Amino acid sequence: MTQKRKTYDTAFKRQAVALSKGRKNLSELARELGIKPYLLYSWRKEFKEFGEGSFPGNGNLKLSPEQERIHELEKKLRDVELEHEVLKKAVAIFSKTDR
Repeated sequence: MTQKRKTYDTAFKRQAVALSKGRKNLSELARELGIKPYLLYSWRKEFKEFGEGSFPGNGNLKLSPEQERIHELEKKLRDVELEHEVLKKAVAIFSKTDR
């Protein structure tokens, strides 16, 4: 038999991280919460790195605010470059004269 993997919602993870800030013995806190200690350590690390952007859910990117801004700007740049190419082709097509 295969074991089903447990999933924890964002609110639980954030609450566990908040509780861990005031505790010295994280393994004991993990036992009280019913989770493995390595999970608590990894959640703390993720929260420290990404802050409020932590624990986004499946399929979403974990980005810091700066990374998120860069991602948006890169997307806008790709869109503008594509639009520029289309306009160049359109100018080339419409500037041709029939001979």
